[in-house]
Amino acid sequence: MALSDVKCRNARPASKLAKLSDGGGLQLWVQPTGSRLWRLAYRFDGKQKLLALGSYPLISLAEAREARDDAKRLLLAGVDPGKERSLRKADSAKDSFRSIADEYVDKLKKEGRADRTISKVKWLLDFAYPIIGDKCIREIEPASILTALRRVEVRGRYESARRLRSTIGSVFRYAIATARAETDPTFALRGALISPKVTSRAAITDPKALGGLLRAIHAFDGQPTTRAGLKLIALLFPRPGELRAAEWEEFDFESSVWTIPEARMKMRRPHRIPLSKQAISVLTSLREISGDGSLLFPSVRSASRPISDNTLNAALRRMGYSKEEATAHGFRATASTLLNECGKWHPDAIERQLAHIENNDVRRAYARAEHWDERVEMMQWWADYLDELKSKNLRVISIEGRRKPAVHTPTRPSTLKPTEAVHQTPIQISNRRKSY
Repeated sequence: MALSDVKCRNARPASKLAKLSDGGGLQLWVQPTGSRLWRLAYRFDGKQKLLALGSYPLISLAEAREARDDAKRLLLAGVDPGKERSLRKADSAKDSFRSIADEYVDKLKKEGRADRTISKVKWLLDFAYPIIGDKCIREIEPASILTALRRVEVRGRYESARRLRSTIGSVFRYAIATARAETDPTFALRGALISPKVTSRAAITDPKALGGLLRAIHAFDGQPTTRAGLKLIALLFPRPGELRAAEWEEFDFESSVWTIPEARMKMRRPHRIPLSKQAISVLTSLREISGDGSLLFPSVRSASRPISDNTLNAALRRMGYSKEEATAHGFRATASTLLNECGKWHPDAIERQLAHIENNDVRRAYARAEHWDERVEMMQWWADYLDELKSKNLRVISIEGRRKPAVHTPTRPSTLKPTEAVHQTPIQISNRRKSY
């Protein structure tokens, strides 16, 4: 006799397993524990088999009958429904969000992305895995992704939630490119997240204040290697991560060049930094105290690992500078602002030295010049300029009308020595901060 919803709801557990038949092999098993499970009994290739269809009431009577009918159609076609389900499960696991995300991360590694970038991507994806990690990527809907994003957002990490959405979108676009998904559901979530408050990294752009910071660095009584790191980041303005993981083999002292390999660069291409006389002096002293290892800044605990991300910032705090006043990364904004405002150097030379990539595709196609000779002169001028600031000898007057024309061929510098050029080319630096 066929089952009804009333019979299914009223089925009560007994001391032994009870099997209620609906016909066509469909059964509702009522276990002594109270669980009610759908099972389909069928024969294939001369053997009696059993297929689990889920539990009641999660799977309704109508849904169980539909699953039975689907299985019968497979049997008529000569296909074992149990084996077919196993194959589908295997395909689903193969195309899960987690497995495709792992492929995407491997692709980033093969492209030469920095280890730090890979670690950040993995860290972000870990927030998504509990919600969508094991789901077939074709079956993931925007609501499920939003649930994962809200878990990050509720902690006040609005920027991390935004980056997670972007990373999930990248995984979906990779799945689309490899024919395992058809759409990117993250597009439907535009505007669904709380926009993070945009803040610039703290940077000192006032010459007098910068001179005070340089004197504080010179007098820093902490680890000598940390003091050297602060001096170098002021002189060379690399990204903090590029400096702290620097290795001695990257430095060519005969040519006065530091070449950062592409694996450690944000934009995934080698970057050359001209070394001023002052930078070489700091490096020479650093070599004497950093030991015989490969790293310029080995950790106190392990010579094979560099100092932590926070070492330089912690030193600035120890010197009395709050995170709203100065950061290690802020030296890049400091250099960018003052080098641009002095009017001596071509903007493209400054951008090249900062290892920035032009956002405009057309302009980027034309902005291929390295401006190397000008950058060599600029970095020595910058080092001399910092010495002047530190020694309090800077003369500040207007530079109106003296800015160099924005042409791609740099104007030849004065024949004066770098230090003399500081006194002969008066400058005015504004106190305004630039977004960086």
